[in-house]
Amino acid sequence: MADLVALFTRSIERFVDRVSQVDAGQWSMPTPCTEWDVRALVNHVTNEQLWAPHLVAGHPIAQVVHRYGGAILGAEPLATAREATERSVAAFAGADLDAIVHLSFADVPCHDYLTQMLTDAEVHGWDLATATGQDRTLDGDVVALVLPTMLEQEELIRASGVFGEAVAVADDADDATRLLGVLGRRG
Repeated sequence: MADLVALFTRSIERFVDRVSQVDAGQWSMPTPCTEWDVRALVNHVTNEQLWAPHLVAGHPIAQVVHRYGGAILGAEPLATAREATERSVAAFAGADLDAIVHLSFADVPCHDYLTQMLTDAEVHGWDLATATGQDRTLDGDVVALVLPTMLEQEELIRASGVFGEAVAVADDADDATRLLGVLGRRG
């Protein structure tokens, strides 16, 4: 089994590196997530990082949701994202990945939650890179791990309304393009 914590750490740190490259004029640019501009996208991912230590510690999501919400980036988006990420990485590094985490839709093993967080970090990193003209390459190890899960859960993904409609890709498309297509993005 892949080292989920190492992959997540690598992916979310790359996300923060991409945040560090956002120019002042890019924060209001649109992203592939049509409801979010760059600032809202970074806010979303940062918010998730703030939730993680509490959820990993076993707190019910209802308690966590009320702690963080709305615009949390403040005047220093990079510093806020970096600090939240450090806390999240530390929480997962010290976690029992078989312990139960209480999410909004179900109680799941922490490794499932971490896989969701990894997917979000990697794909939203691609969204951020796309919006700001940075390198959009997806991590091949992450893609190899999450693509089978996303394909298995495609019906659930569609029903959740969280992702856009699937994008058709060529039969010979690489795995990164296939992952993006399943998650409603054009690679």
